[in-house]
Amino acid sequence: MNLDLEGNTALVTASSSGLGLASAKALAREGANVVICARSEDGLADAKRKIEAVDGGDVLSVPTDITDPDEIETLVEATVKEFGGLDHLVTSAGGPPSGPFLDTTERDWYAAYDLLVMSAVWLTKRAHPHLAESDAGTVVNITSTSVREAIDGLVLSNAVRRGVIGLMKTQAREFAPDVRVNAVLPGAHETPRIQELVEAALERGEYDSYEEGLADWANDIPMNRVGDPMELGDTVAFLSSDRTSFVNGVALPIDGGRLRS
Repeated sequence: MNLDLEGNTALVTASSSGLGLASAKALAREGANVVICARSEDGLADAKRKIEAVDGGDVLSVPTDITDPDEIETLVEATVKEFGGLDHLVTSAGGPPSGPFLDTTERDWYAAYDLLVMSAVWLTKRAHPHLAESDAGTVVNITSTSVREAIDGLVLSNAVRRGVIGLMKTQAREFAPDVRVNAVLPGAHETPRIQELVEAALERGEYDSYEEGLADWANDIPMNRVGDPMELGDTVAFLSSDRTSFVNGVALPIDGGRLRS
């Protein structure tokens, strides 16, 4: 399916690896110009090479700390200066520290809120004027299935990420019809984070092979496997396109059917 994104400009945060990178690659493959950001310049350089390899739109990398509103403003300005506008925003962020409630500090809560919620607030506030000028402005928030069902040991993600869904639902009503806002709720995908966890368990002797460890992550997934990050990236590109022009305010699980809610 041709998503008609050629010549559009998309800004994807936390896009040096994992689901953010997959989303940027999917958008670039459809012909969109892509702006990527992360804190690590080395990671960004590697991500830029990977995206350029799909032979799609142009790629701009901007080192950015998305918990700093001034850096977010610089990021959006750099995007508009380079490509003349902004059509699609994809908000992504790394996960906050894991752990049970009694082990989290007050500082942990404020840091998680800035990382997950305020970054989306700052990004959409600064991007909105440009998105509204586009013929097809969209926002897609990458969150987690934890907004539907709590995950053991992830109290910060379970509690704080739900704020992004409330924000998305509100913006979907306030921004329409000029800008559509949706969210995707990824389950387990074979990202660098899961690879690291499986390899660490393998070193501890919990599994006999990487494949066995990865299969363990799929125990409760009806599709009997974890997701490929590009499967989520392709969905983000689809939601950013006019092929979904009547899809607004949706929180879409991409988890192989694991959620029961």
